Amino acid sequence: MLMPRRFGLETADAITSIQAWTRQRFKLDPASAVLVSEVACRMPGCPPLETVVAFWTADDSRHQFRLLKPLADVRYDDIGWLFGTPSAHDPSTWSCC
Repeated sequence: MLMPRRFGLETADAITSIQAWTRQRFKLDPASAVLVSEVACRMPGCPPLETVVAFWTADDSRHQFRLLKPLADVRYDDIGWLFGTPSAHDPSTWSCC
């Protein structure tokens, strides 16, 4: 059975920062939904923990990207380097994980 992971203020602050940086980077409305999750990967070659971010643009298109590090280690530069439009980060092109 999966048990929800409890997290503290530090984790909540990291999630809030990642959401704000994503809105800033992709010029999203301040009220736009941005989902941030930390997931475990057990596949060979994957880091033990990854951060996955999903958001929707004004045309109701869903976009997502992943960062190969735990959410507590994510910094603005990890998101700020992403260039192009959100559709340039299509997960269907991911070769792993």
